[in-house]
Amino acid sequence: MTFGIYRKTILLNKLNELIQFCSEIENTIYQFCKYFQSLNIFYIFLIFVYTFPIFPLRTKQERSDSPTSSHLSLKSERSIPLPMNFSDEAQRNKERLKPNVPDSQTLLHQVLRNMRSEDFKTFKIELSKDYPECLGSEPEELSVSDVAVNIVECFGGETALRITLHFQANVNPLQKITQANKAKLQDKCQHINEGNSSQGKQSLLTEIYTDLYMTEGGSGEINNEHEVLRNELISQKSPLTCNDIFKTLTGQSKQIRTVLTMGIFGIGKHVSVQRFILDWADGKANQDINVIIYLKFRELNQKKGSCSLLQLIQQYAPELKEADLQEMKVLFILDGLEVCQYPLDFHNNDFCSDINQNVPVDVLLTNLIKGNLLPSALLWITTRPSTASRIPPECVHRVTEIQGFNDHQKETYFRKKISDQNLANEIITHIKSCRSLYIMCHMPIFCWISATVLENMMSNGNSDQIPRTLTEMFTRFLLIQISIKHKKFNGADVDNPEKLSEFDKTLILKLGELAFQQLEKGNLIFQEEDLIKSGLDGGKVTEYSVCTEMFREELGLYREKVYSFVHVSYQEYLAAIYAHFACVNHGKNVLDINGSTDLSDVHQSALNKALKSENGHLDLFLRFLFGLSVDPNRTLLKDLLTKDSSSKPCVDKNMTVHFIRDKIKQEQSPERIINLFHCLNELNDNTLVKEIQTAMKSGTLLGSELEPEQWSALAYVLLKSGEQLDEFDMKKFHTSTANQLRLLPVLRICKRARSVH
Repeated sequence: MTFGIYRKTILLNKLNELIQFCSEIENTIYQFCKYFQSLNIFYIFLIFVYTFPIFPLRTKQERSDSPTSSHLSLKSERSIPLPMNFSDEAQRNKERLKPNVPDSQTLLHQVLRNMRSEDFKTFKIELSKDYPECLGSEPEELSVSDVAVNIVECFGGETALRITLHFQANVNPLQKITQANKAKLQDKCQHINEGNSSQGKQSLLTEIYTDLYMTEGGSGEINNEHEVLRNELISQKSPLTCNDIFKTLTGQSKQIRTVLTMGIFGIGKHVSVQRFILDWADGKANQDINVIIYLKFRELNQKKGSCSLLQLIQQYAPELKEADLQEMKVLFILDGLEVCQYPLDFHNNDFCSDINQNVPVDVLLTNLIKGNLLPSALLWITTRPSTASRIPPECVHRVTEIQGFNDHQKETYFRKKISDQNLANEIITHIKSCRSLYIMCHMPIFCWISATVLENMMSNGNSDQIPRTLTEMFTRFLLIQISIKHKKFNGADVDNPEKLSEFDKTLILKLGELAFQQLEKGNLIFQEEDLIKSGLDGGKVTEYSVCTEMFREELGLYREKVYSFVHVSYQEYLAAIYAHFACVNHGKNVLDINGSTDLSDVHQSALNKALKSENGHLDLFLRFLFGLSVDPNRTLLKDLLTKDSSSKPCVDKNMTVHFIRDKIKQEQSPERIINLFHCLNELNDNTLVKEIQTAMKSGTLLGSELEPEQWSALAYVLLKSGEQLDEFDMKKFHTSTANQLRLLPVLRICKRARSVH
């Protein structure tokens, strides 16, 4: 009995000693806090207080979590027990220090304010995932004060501080890098440029985005066309979403490293890239990817001299400076191959496998695409069909093609874009009544311009003047922007939007000159001196309302001020205006200084130059140039004519049509031939198309001996139908391989096609 009492006495003494020791530790910590509270090291002690093993803040489950987890759970912090008070003396020490030590809410504000902006964004994202009710539906909009108030209301000051410190102490380096990369790309991609982003008219991509129809398998541009035709099964297309492009389909076993996505201008390639990045950054898809390096060829064109891949990455993504890319899953997105000015000489460029080796950018790109540099990295390349062949087939593991909007998606887009649903229904009905217009609306950019133009025209009672061609739609869009400018700055009525002031005329033609000169060079980004050469003041141009939807100012690769058109199609349209009126007003052939100055000869010069272009960068310009020479565009832009030129006779349309039809017979590229049919449509000449349509209706097509241009017309008619074909069997057409090649573009709209071999 005596021995038991003795043991209890010993244990009580030991416990008192332990309590006294812990009390002294706690008192010392508070003294340090008092001394260091104005220093950054203060937060180190806070983290020590809240994570030291004496105070069991994390559950066993939390401690066992993988340090590389992509999601840092904050939920367990809500039920963390408070530090134990080991003695009354410790409590008295706390009370003594209270007047001098900030309370938990003040500390919380200090911790949040001292977070890096990327970490603060990540903290809001993680907190919203675990406690969506805490920060509301738009956490990204909340300031430091807003977040502090909200989480204190939800958890109380002590627990709110614990949660915040737990986040700071436990985010691992890889996760910090990933979250910083996500935050930067989210800022870059969350808005859609349906106008000038600097004018406060940005639209959130998530609010206006409409799914696009994407298929696996292109129309043969990347392959040797003859080899494609020798395959019994030419096209077996499978629909994909942009988030699934790196996933293997049923029956596929080969790992997909490089994806090449094709699509014509304005079809939604860039927007699809934005959506992919946003879904990844929001944690909705492709979470196995650690970082994305987003490179636009139009920006890469500015990069001069040699550098290493690591230097290039750090210049475009400085948040990856500390990243070990060889130990991470990396995705490179190379956007806009059609504007790449590098030769991409895959056969003769030097070999490079060292990410630290300085070599020309062209060498970096070819070795990255071939897999010599960062072979474990994924690549996604976007391009127009005409330049897809610049990438060797052996370097590509999947080819996809963006088809644009199907009929249902067109309607969805208009209903999202136009808030007045009655007007949206009326616009949809009118567009459907014009088959050519309705088909062109498979291009998102055309949908946007159409929505802008038709909403304005129909609101003003001009529904009987709906544009029928691409050129007319762009012309009306330009005039509407001018009328908005007049109303905004001059208070003028907009009932006569075709009326141009002298300032309007001067600015449009100078912008056109800039657009043309830079288009010829293949430049989509211009410097201040480029504007000055064309007689433009960058600041005034971007402030002027007619330009706000077409032209913008931004910061370039080296943080300098640079300029660009919001979309390349605007540049091509204004370039065509300059070329047309330089001839009509001043007798100049800007496409051939030694050529004839007759408009028909200018057309011929443009046609020859466009067909010689390796990347097709003048294809759309050509369509606009032809369209501007006929009504209603001539009438709509009559104010751009000088007094002398207004009395000149119209262009000989028949001569231009003859040039185009000759080129259709001679041209080998199916894609270029289709563009020539678009040119005929802009000139309102559909003779070849009507011949084929008549033969199809009469049932005589299969037994007819068709000329080469008629085979191409058949391809054009099938493409314009807007209907997907279940099967396209070339065995039904007894003709040469050369004529079969003219039908290759039809593969875009068919699920299955068979050759004669």
